[in-house]
Amino acid sequence: MTIAIRPPEGRQARAWPADVDAAVPYWVYTDPEIYAEELQKIWYGPHWLYVGLECEIPDVGDWKTTTLGEKPCVMVRSGEDEISVVENRCAHKGVKFCQSRFGHSKELICPYHQWSYALNGDLQGVPFRRGVKRQGGMPADFDLKQNGLTKLRVEVVNGVVWATFSDETPPFRDYLGDKFWKHYTRVYDGRKLQVLGYNRQHIPANWKQMQENIKDPYHAGLLHVFFATFGLFRADQKSAVDIDDEGRHGILISRKGEQEKTEDMADIRNFQGDLVLEDPRVMDVVQEFPGEETVGMITIFPSVILQQQVNSLTTRQIVPKGPGGFDFHWTHWCYADDTDEMKLRRTRQANLFGPAGFVSADDGEVLEMTQQGAMGSPDANMILQMGGREIAPTDHQVTETAVRGMWRYWRKVMGL
Repeated sequence: MTIAIRPPEGRQARAWPADVDAAVPYWVYTDPEIYAEELQKIWYGPHWLYVGLECEIPDVGDWKTTTLGEKPCVMVRSGEDEISVVENRCAHKGVKFCQSRFGHSKELICPYHQWSYALNGDLQGVPFRRGVKRQGGMPADFDLKQNGLTKLRVEVVNGVVWATFSDETPPFRDYLGDKFWKHYTRVYDGRKLQVLGYNRQHIPANWKQMQENIKDPYHAGLLHVFFATFGLFRADQKSAVDIDDEGRHGILISRKGEQEKTEDMADIRNFQGDLVLEDPRVMDVVQEFPGEETVGMITIFPSVILQQQVNSLTTRQIVPKGPGGFDFHWTHWCYADDTDEMKLRRTRQANLFGPAGFVSADDGEVLEMTQQGAMGSPDANMILQMGGREIAPTDHQVTETAVRGMWRYWRKVMGL
């Protein structure tokens, strides 16, 4: 049985499974009309989007380019205590004026016609605005104040820069909710941050698949040989899954185990007890955060995963590129006051993650396979019944509760 959906004007009619919270149709990954609507309602709607780390632009005039949804944007240090995020698109003819990933400028100038903007996006100069020899020029009613760059709302929260296109987005702390504010500030506690390095990759899969993947503890010890073997994240370990009241954000929490096989691991075929690291320093792990957990993988809907896996600290930004692909930007970081030993430890452990990481290489491959299956059978349904049909926090990993929560929220926002 399916539920008929009456689409908004212009959208193709679709059917949703009757088991609304535990089955999801594959066309959510493939339909171009759905993707276009997601851009407007989710990416440009009332949601906070990850932009970058404050420490990436330390001095006034420093800037970094990024993409939010599909819109090119610039994060710029516009004052000693001010960060602005503006669309990287000249108000005149739409030129993407900042082409490098990073730069430094006293002002933002479009190379085409030399329109100049203050660092906060205000239009401050138009060549030949009053014409030449009383000929030409802009109309008398042209107002510099009304023709600046498109500005986004910005909050800088404990070293992380967030932006939104919508005036209706609640303050960032309210957007997280009390529970996830505690999860967030466990790692982003106000200490200054420092970048260790970057990775970038393109994954030929729908952007939501990565949000799902990091809300899904079920796969972690089954797909990832490294997790299963070295006990970093496995179903037989003490763990939990938490979700916010809306179902949009999730966190996977676990405690590191040992390289040993237990009675509870009969279904884990990927355990390799004889696997040996050529450089065992990759697993030189120290406990540093409050509590006994060693993993806190937070998904902030829709744009980012905030990773704390043992001593590895990373932000993973999702940049959608159509219904069938997304770019994935990894920023590996440390605390500015870390010892040199700890910075080296974090850098070594970063080899577990990124496009070719011992763990994360698996995710890119399997998400591509999932997209291939979805494209071939868009009207078939996923079965999301692990842990039942409830959408609530759990104290174990054998569940898809956070995935179900995300889809319930997605349907609410999309009107499905």
